[in-house]
Amino acid sequence: MSALAGRTAIVTGASRGIGRGIAERLATDGALVAVHYGSNEKAALETVEIIEGRGGRAFAFRAELGAPDAVDTFYAALDAGLAERGAAREFDILVNNAAASGSGRIHQLTTEVFDRLFAINVKAPLFLVQRGLDRLRDGGRIVNISSAATKHAFPDSVTYAMTKGAVDTMTLALAKELGPRGITVNAVAPGYIATDMNARRRATPEASAALAAMSVFNRIGTPADVADVVGFLVSDDARWITGQYVDATGGTAL
Repeated sequence: MSALAGRTAIVTGASRGIGRGIAERLATDGALVAVHYGSNEKAALETVEIIEGRGGRAFAFRAELGAPDAVDTFYAALDAGLAERGAAREFDILVNNAAASGSGRIHQLTTEVFDRLFAINVKAPLFLVQRGLDRLRDGGRIVNISSAATKHAFPDSVTYAMTKGAVDTMTLALAKELGPRGITVNAVAPGYIATDMNARRRATPEASAALAAMSVFNRIGTPADVADVVGFLVSDDARWITGQYVDATGGTAL
């Protein structure tokens, strides 16, 4: 029997990149996966098509996490998608992956970008958890996607790094709060992964080589490298792990 058979998983920002990789992994393990996206419907439907093409189950739903009514829109769209498939409104796994980046260095900051990054990267996951607590089943799993930028200086995007630091702190607090219900809460921190988000950093062969050299494996990570870590954390095998920052950087800067 598949490790996640009979379970429902939500992955935010699952239309591309790490989020798509996570959605594919959880579906392969047997979960019904709710593929959240903010704007790129075509990419989200591609994620669903990939999953279904491999015999998995998934559906896409939209909610702009930076909007004032983000949480209401999110759960209304989720409920509609679950109802269409005759599934219960309760779920077992929430992966807070969606994030915005690109704040720039300290002298480049604007209040508009600052507010947007904190709205999407911090406010949205916190209130998605709050609103979902009455439907997240006991023994459930929450995984927050953090970043290596919280452990290494990252002046190129100081606000982004700050938001991920807040995610790490939220992870600790939620793990303590939800432990009595058997719910684990962990953070997974990718390093440089080959996604659209950091494509500009891989614009030349020399730049790609420099990023690869930061890992002890001398390569840039893939979404599957992160997704497999998440797959473990949401499984029963990880029932005794909570409140942890899991480094998934390929040994960056050791």
